[in-house]
Amino acid sequence: MLHLLNKPLEAAKPSRRTFLKMSAGTLGGLLLAAKMPGAAKAAAESDEFAQPFVHIRPDNKVVVLIKHLDKGQGTASGLATLVAEELDADPAQIETDFAPANVEVYKNLAFGMQGTGGSTAIANSFLQYRTAGAAAKAMLVAAAAEEWNLPAAEITVANGVVSHTSGRSASFGELAGRAASQEVPAEPALKSPADWIYIGKSFPRVDVPAKTSGAVGLYGMDHQAENMLVAVLARPPKFGATPVSFDDAEARKVKGVVDVVQVPSGVAVLATSTWPAIKARQLLSVTWDESKAEQRGTDEMAAELTAMTATDGLPIPGSHGDTDGALANAAKVIEVDYSFPFLAHAPMEPLDITVLFDGSSATFWTGAQFQTIDQMVSASVLGLTPDKIAIETTWAGGSFGRRAQPDSHYFAEAALIAKARLDAGHAAQPIKVVWTREDDIKGGYYRPMVAHKARIGLDDKGNLLGWRHSVASKSIMKGTSFESFIVKDGIDATSVEGIGELPYDVPAFKAELHNAETPVPVLWWRSVGHTHTGYVAETMIDRLAKEAGEDPLQYRLDRVKNPRLAGVLKLAGEKAGWGKPLPEGRFRGIAAVESFQSYVAEVAEISFREDGTVKVEKVICAVDCGIPINPDNIRAQMEGGIGYGLGAILRNEITMTDGEVDQENFDTYLPIRMTDMPEIEVHIVPSEEAPTGAGEPGTPPIGPAVANAIAAAKGEWITDLPLSKHGLA
Repeated sequence: MLHLLNKPLEAAKPSRRTFLKMSAGTLGGLLLAAKMPGAAKAAAESDEFAQPFVHIRPDNKVVVLIKHLDKGQGTASGLATLVAEELDADPAQIETDFAPANVEVYKNLAFGMQGTGGSTAIANSFLQYRTAGAAAKAMLVAAAAEEWNLPAAEITVANGVVSHTSGRSASFGELAGRAASQEVPAEPALKSPADWIYIGKSFPRVDVPAKTSGAVGLYGMDHQAENMLVAVLARPPKFGATPVSFDDAEARKVKGVVDVVQVPSGVAVLATSTWPAIKARQLLSVTWDESKAEQRGTDEMAAELTAMTATDGLPIPGSHGDTDGALANAAKVIEVDYSFPFLAHAPMEPLDITVLFDGSSATFWTGAQFQTIDQMVSASVLGLTPDKIAIETTWAGGSFGRRAQPDSHYFAEAALIAKARLDAGHAAQPIKVVWTREDDIKGGYYRPMVAHKARIGLDDKGNLLGWRHSVASKSIMKGTSFESFIVKDGIDATSVEGIGELPYDVPAFKAELHNAETPVPVLWWRSVGHTHTGYVAETMIDRLAKEAGEDPLQYRLDRVKNPRLAGVLKLAGEKAGWGKPLPEGRFRGIAAVESFQSYVAEVAEISFREDGTVKVEKVICAVDCGIPINPDNIRAQMEGGIGYGLGAILRNEITMTDGEVDQENFDTYLPIRMTDMPEIEVHIVPSEEAPTGAGEPGTPPIGPAVANAIAAAKGEWITDLPLSKHGLA
C-alpha cells in the first residue's frame, strides 16, 4: 500500500507516567497556551462560552469537545463525565462533539499527536478534561460575581445552576456570554475524590439516544452530500500486486457510472450511488503486476515462521540469568511451539471516507483515529500544507485498531481519487470511498501471523530453572512513521510486549525476536502483541503448575511480581469459587494479563457439547484499571473484550491459498454468535491509582483461560489457534 508518510513524527512524546503526574497547574497552562480552533473563536464572539474543550451555549447546553475517536468504547461519555464532574453540570445538559483536527490543541499527551490508541484516551485526558471543567466553572462563578456584585467565594454551583445564599441564581447559559470574557484561571481548583458525584459512580452514555433512535448521519458510512459520488475500488487479489492496465468498457455501460480512475492501490469506479459502483466493478478487466506479490499460502508461511524460532534471533530486553546453562543442566526440558493466524478486525462498519477537494483545501468526513497522520498524508498527496486539511470526525462503528493506520492508506486513497478527478478537469464534488465487507475481510492490515517457541528447563522436582523464548512475526511498525520510537535495535515493541517482561519470577530468562517479511500488510489488533504473548505465557504457566504438582492459581500467586496483578488474580479466584467443586461436566481455567498498565484476570468455566465442541458457560473477570471513571462502561468494555477475544480463538483465522485470501464475509470469517456468549461477571478493583485503559485489556486473558480450562478437562493445551482446527468449535 501507500507509505506516503515515511519520516518519523517529531512531536514531543511524553511517557504515560509523565502525563499522569502532570499537575492541574501544568494543564491549566496548556489550556491558556492552546490556540482556540476557528469554531470556538466564532462562538466567543456571540453569547456562547467557548474554550478548546468546553462550549456553553445560551440554550444552557454544555458541549464537550472530544479529542479522541469514539468507536463504541465510550470515550466520549468518559471525557464528558470528567468535565461534568468539575463543572458540576446536570448530565441532561451535556452534549458532545468531536474536536477538529488540530494537533496544537488536541494532541494525545501519551504520544504527542492527535490520535486514539493504546487504551490511552481516558488516561491522557484525566487531568486535562477535569481542568477544563474546573476552569469553566471558575469563569462562570466569576461572571456571576461580576453581574451580581457579590463575592465569588459566596457563590456555589450545583446541578447546572450557579447560585448565592441571597436567592440569586442563574443557569450556565444565562452566564455564558459574560463568562467568556473572564480570565482563564491558570490553576483552577480540582475536586477531592471524596466530593466526586459522577466519577466512579454513574453517568449516562452520551451516544445512546442517537444510536438507539437511528439518527441520520451518525457514522461516516451514513454521510450524504449534494452531488456526491460513491467510489469502490478493484484491489489486487494478491498483496503486493499493482495495476498495470484495465478495460472499463463493460463497466461504463452500467447506469449511474460516472468515471473509472486508476490509482496506485487499484482501479476506482465512481458512480452516483453505491450499487452501480459495485456492479460496475465486477465488470472491470484489470491486468495486475504480481512480480512482487505474496505467492505463498498461509500453511507455508506458518511453517517458515516456526522454523525461524528454532534459530538465534535478536535479543529482547528483559533477558536475565544463565538460561542456556539452566537448560543444559535441567532434569527435564519442555519445548512447545505455538502458531497464531492472521486475524481481520472485522468491525461492524467497514472503512469509509468522504472527501471534498477543490484544489486549495480539502475536507474529509470519517471516523478518523489518527487525525495528525491523516492530515499529513492527505496534504502530501494533494500538494497542500496540513493546515489546509480539515477532518470532520464522525462516530465509528468499531475499529479494534483498523482505523489506526500509520500510513493512513484510506485517506491517501480517497485523496488520490479526488485529485485525479480534479486534474482531469472535473468540477470539485464530494466523493465517498466505500469498502464493502468483502473488501474489508480480504483487504489486509491484519493482526500478524505469529509463531512462538518456548523451551523451559525443570529440575527433578518440577521446579522452573530457565526459560528460553523465541518469537517470529512481521513487524507492524517497521517502515512507518512510528519506527523511530517503537522499534529499538530491530525489536518492534508491539511484536513482543508481554513476553519480554514476564510477570512471574523466573530464575533465568532469555527471549529473542525474528522479523519476518511478507507483502501482507499488518496492523495492531485489539490488545496488539498481548493477544498472542498473553496466550503463550499464561498457558505455559499453567503447564508449569501441573509439572510442579501445584494449583494453577496458587502457583501464580507464589511467583507473581506485581501486587496489582496478584490482586486481580485473588479477586477473580474468590468470585469464581476457585478450589470449590464444580458441577459434573464443568471445568475451569484461569489467566491474568497486564496490558496498557491495566490488570485483568479471568476465570473461564466450560463444558462440552454432544458434538465435542467447547461451550464457555461463564467468565469471571476482575479488572484493576486505576480510578474507575465510569464503572458501567468498564464492565461493558470487559464484556465486549471478552466476546471479541473469545470469537477470535473459537473460529477466526485468515488463510491464503497461493497468496489469495480465502475468506470474504461473515459466512467464512465467522463472528461470535449469541449462543457462544457466556454469562459474564465483572468485578472492578477499587483504586486511587491514575486511570488506565479499559478498551483493550479485557481481550488477552480469555484465550488462555479457555485453553487452560480445556487442558483441565483433557490434559492437553491447544497451541495452534483457532479451536475450530481441533474440532472444538
